[in-house]
Amino acid sequence: MHEKPTVLFLCVHNAGRSQMAAGWLTHLAGDAVEVLSAGSMPAEHVNAAAVAAMHEVGIDISTARPKPWTDETLRAADVVVTMGCGDSCPLLPGKRYLDWELPDPTGMSVEGVHSIRDEIAGRVRQLIDDLGTNLDSNHGTLNSRQV
Repeated sequence: MHEKPTVLFLCVHNAGRSQMAAGWLTHLAGDAVEVLSAGSMPAEHVNAAAVAAMHEVGIDISTARPKPWTDETLRAADVVVTMGCGDSCPLLPGKRYLDWELPDPTGMSVEGVHSIRDEIAGRVRQLIDDLGTNLDSNHGTLNSRQV
């Protein structure tokens, strides 16, 4: 693994789960980790309920844009986290893959997205621990709303 690990979050639309995960990892790890996200069939916009749910915990993903995965982003990643894209997610030998089974927030209310957001937060914290990354002193503290 590189001195600064690169994590790629992949889901179908790159509009909800992967964007929330990228937001959490950026927020918690700061510059200690390179964060990428992409989708196999990107949506036009990030899910508004996901944006609102993340805003509630002080993380702004409103400027994020869904994008397709590329061979370049896949090759750059040390860890690839897939989220419900099944066979449509690419596999590259030699990469570390994690599959996070999480509900798709498409069509959910902001309140419905809370449990997904909070589950992602816990998994991202575990990923940071697994990577052995030291958290930036300005990041890494979850308040009680951010379980």
